Amino acid sequence: MVNPNIHRVLDEIPSHYDRRQEVEAFDSTKAGVRGLVEDGVTKVPRMFFSPPDWNSEKIASKDSDHFRIPVIDLGGTNLESVDAVGHKEIVSQVRRAAETWGFFQIVDHGIPVEILDEMLQGVRKFHELPKEERSKYYTRNASKGIVYNSNFDLYTAPAANWRDTIACFVTPVSPNPDDLPREIRDTLKEYSKQIMKLGVALFELLSEALGLNPSHLNDMGCSEGLVFAGHYYPKCPEPELTMGTSKHSDNDFLTVLLQDQLGGLQVHFQDEWIDVTPMHGGLVVNVGDLLQLISNDKFKSAEHRVLSNHAGPRMSASFFSTTTLPSTRTFGPIKELLSQENPPLYREIMIPEYVKVSNEKGLDGTSPLSQFKL
Repeated sequence: MVNPNIHRVLDEIPSHYDRRQEVEAFDSTKAGVRGLVEDGVTKVPRMFFSPPDWNSEKIASKDSDHFRIPVIDLGGTNLESVDAVGHKEIVSQVRRAAETWGFFQIVDHGIPVEILDEMLQGVRKFHELPKEERSKYYTRNASKGIVYNSNFDLYTAPAANWRDTIACFVTPVSPNPDDLPREIRDTLKEYSKQIMKLGVALFELLSEALGLNPSHLNDMGCSEGLVFAGHYYPKCPEPELTMGTSKHSDNDFLTVLLQDQLGGLQVHFQDEWIDVTPMHGGLVVNVGDLLQLISNDKFKSAEHRVLSNHAGPRMSASFFSTTTLPSTRTFGPIKELLSQENPPLYREIMIPEYVKVSNEKGLDGTSPLSQFKL
């Protein structure tokens, strides 16, 4: 049952400030940040306050032509139908984007815009269910299969983010459809199929961009696991005090993000924060830590963040490509990329080891990659 006295509980926190007490009081509501907004909160609780340096970095001009996220036209539903010259140009664009930005947007990717819109609508419908309905899914136990909560790292990160999430594995083991909220059930099933197909094609392009056989990354298992996360960023009364998502890099091989038109996503590039301007029908693709590791730093896992906003809510649907968990398979820099001039920069690791380190430290503004360097 949702605690109706959450604000009274928070107001009674002693002056010396016990963050753990505030976090536990918030978490016990099972209503997330959305619950605070529903209750009419006008001040951001202290547990959400970002460290001052997180918000002090320079933000580039939205109108800067030099600092604009690459946009790549994939040429339709079937990449094999693109002629040799066009295919070579797509691979070249993917290579440049992955090496320099670690981020790019794709258009003409083959997924109907209607499915994209329905996915975002489904995310919104779930997060805007009455508290009593959505709280049934609230848990911090990943073994439940369907996980709805606010901040996976709520108890470990330096500051909580102004964001709620529903997440699940979609492959290789799909959730029981009856366990999924009906608001996202059918759309998630269809959208996941489309994303899996697109993911295979993207890893083929990335393999070629590394000078490898097109099937190399898929054969390694980079696309065999897929995790869905539907994020909901409510309007924030004091956005200058907190982040929608703190600075971080993704602990996967590749992320495909569908964002709505509100904006707020930024990527760190040449010591500046650059807006990733929403494109209706477009998808954002970014390199993850694991792809940077196996490419031996050839590809860049860029830090990114999401700003909180007076406006809202903002919705997004992310798909994270990883391997089957748990797995005893080891990953290190791809041997075909190594030479005397290009020795391995990282030791071999198992994916659960990397994910454990990443999850335990939470979104603290630093990358786990340095812990695995030789």
